[in-house]
Amino acid sequence: MAQAVERYFTVSLFLLVLSGFGALASTGGLDLPAVTLVSLCLILRGYQLVSRREFAIPEHWTTYLTLTYVAFYVADYSFLSRSFLTATVHLVLFTMVVRLFSLQRTRDHYMLAVLSFLMVLASAVLTVGSFFVLSFAGFLLVAVVTFVLMEMRHSITQEKALAQDSRLPEFQQRFGFSLFAIAPSLVVLILAGSFFIFFLLPRVSSRFLSAYTPASDVSTGFTDHVQLGRIGQIQQSSAVVMHIELQNEAQSGFDLKWRGVALSTFKGNSWSNSFGQTQLYPAPGGIYRLPAPALSGLPSTTRSSQRFIRYRVLMEPLGTNVFFLASQPLNLTGNYRLLATDRGGAVYNLDVDHPVSRYDAESELPDTDPQILRRAPAGLPADGGDYLQLPPLDMRIGQLAREITAPASNDYDRAAALEQYLRTHFGYTLQLPRVAPRDPLANFLFERKEGHCEYFASSMAIMLRTLGIPSRIVTGFRTGEFNDLTGQYVVRASNAHSWVEAYFQGSGWVSFDPTPAGSIPPKTGWSRLQLYLDAAASFWREWIVNYDVSHQRSLSQDAVSNARRFLDDVRHWTATQHRRLLHSARRVHRDISTFPLRWLVGATGAALSLLLLFNLRGLVRFLRASQLRAHPARAPREAASLWYEKMVRRLARLGWRKSPAQTPADFIAAIREPALQQKVAAFTHAYESARFGRSAADADTLPRLFEEMIEHEKKAASASSRKKDQLTNG
Repeated sequence: MAQAVERYFTVSLFLLVLSGFGALASTGGLDLPAVTLVSLCLILRGYQLVSRREFAIPEHWTTYLTLTYVAFYVADYSFLSRSFLTATVHLVLFTMVVRLFSLQRTRDHYMLAVLSFLMVLASAVLTVGSFFVLSFAGFLLVAVVTFVLMEMRHSITQEKALAQDSRLPEFQQRFGFSLFAIAPSLVVLILAGSFFIFFLLPRVSSRFLSAYTPASDVSTGFTDHVQLGRIGQIQQSSAVVMHIELQNEAQSGFDLKWRGVALSTFKGNSWSNSFGQTQLYPAPGGIYRLPAPALSGLPSTTRSSQRFIRYRVLMEPLGTNVFFLASQPLNLTGNYRLLATDRGGAVYNLDVDHPVSRYDAESELPDTDPQILRRAPAGLPADGGDYLQLPPLDMRIGQLAREITAPASNDYDRAAALEQYLRTHFGYTLQLPRVAPRDPLANFLFERKEGHCEYFASSMAIMLRTLGIPSRIVTGFRTGEFNDLTGQYVVRASNAHSWVEAYFQGSGWVSFDPTPAGSIPPKTGWSRLQLYLDAAASFWREWIVNYDVSHQRSLSQDAVSNARRFLDDVRHWTATQHRRLLHSARRVHRDISTFPLRWLVGATGAALSLLLLFNLRGLVRFLRASQLRAHPARAPREAASLWYEKMVRRLARLGWRKSPAQTPADFIAAIREPALQQKVAAFTHAYESARFGRSAADADTLPRLFEEMIEHEKKAASASSRKKDQLTNG
């Protein structure tokens, strides 16, 4: 037993380490060298276990290696990774590999188990994806097996005695089966209890080690300083950025843009702004009323119509503090204590304890009237002249802008002409130049003539400024694919977008999008599968990662409401069935009273039918037995058994009982009446020939032999009766 436990324990401890590292590597937060080196070490250790070739690092070597890595850790934290979490994970991985090849003492086993748990803990910090629950379930399964075996190792004291047991291989097989059958049951119970506790206990914290979570690459595209080409890099990723659920479905047909940050200053190869931020204070109920600068469309006095949308946004952890809102936001609600806005219309979260995750908002979608915009006089916004700022430009850019807008007589038509020209004369591509050109806009407009949205938006904004029209670019997202399983729009990094806002005196900022529409990818089976996976991930983010007091309140209210509805349905169903039963009883009573004879015949027929149904099996068996007794040759074996049983029962009434331990030959020998013994012997011989030899001829003789036995019995009984009468009369 000791050998079996030791073998299983070594394998399960290795699997524990492997599952912990797998959970950590699946987050994507590890660098490639760390993943490669540790994977090679784990493969080598697995080969040792399979081939049973053990190799252990001497203990004094482990001390030297540990001291050496302490110095490397300082260098890693200071110069290489420059991250506390990454350097600490590297330290944990190094310690794990060293301990994995130097298992000599019990404390080494405990150390490996603790390091495996630390890797799972680090993976929980580095990801909020739903795949983590699968990794954790696998780790938990192996952990249960490992710690059970660890305790068994401590309790075994008679290894040598059991090692000589010849039944050891059989025991090892049964032991392994029992161990791996019990472990999943324990894991299911642990997970069930954990989820029960999770949904009941109140949430007291929204973050744990979140400060060390690496920022997403998406966050660098939505700051107050964005390098030209950054949005194009973001668009090459298909990672999910947010889910958007429109509350009023009547507005769901609009191709909405989700506004992030407005940028006003162009430096030739980058955009930035220097907008100051104004703190916002929540109204009662936690609602933030957002200021209403004319971000899009016309002021309320000149708008032709007003449309409102209410929506809920569920953000992935991007590391950005920007809220993405539709058009002109009116209010925002969420678990945030400190918000701010700038004069460009961006809304920021300054509450470091509650990163942007889920929020509800309402926005206004105004309709613009081109006729009013055409009559707008030239002018600058009251809050600055940055919107006409120009860096040193290629002279051809201004000349091209004037050529395109030459037929136009007003600023609105000039802006529309530039928008249409860029859409129709240039191509869209996400392939970035290998070498960044010195003048990106001139290269795009006169040489390359293809690019992504940033180049289109930047070109239009700068050409508008050469014409004296105030402009800026806005970074954000386009509405993504609709998932009919969740009723949400899935916005991915590939939906990142830039567009232009131009200022018109008396009307405000109006949006223009010079980027040509891209081709829609064809729908495939994989696309549908992605929607199912996204629905599962959305549920995980909504009800696990973002689970808080509001979710608990909603869950409890739904539970109470569903319980009441269920009880009402049960009460209604019970009352309905009771009324039906009373109605049926009254009708039956009336029918019986009116037609007693018919009901008596019907009840008798029903009773006989039920009696026949309950005894149908026995009746079929009886009929088959009767057929076999009447025609034994059809089935000699079955008929012989039936006739022999009948013969035994008959002899039992005469006082010759066959015990279960007696063979047919023993039973014949036990009969003391010679004539009857001879008859039974003949019957038994025919029975054995039919039963074991399948002799149809002998089977046909069984009824005759049985009748002869009956006749002998009757004659013997008659002779015995006459003898008694003679003795009595004499």
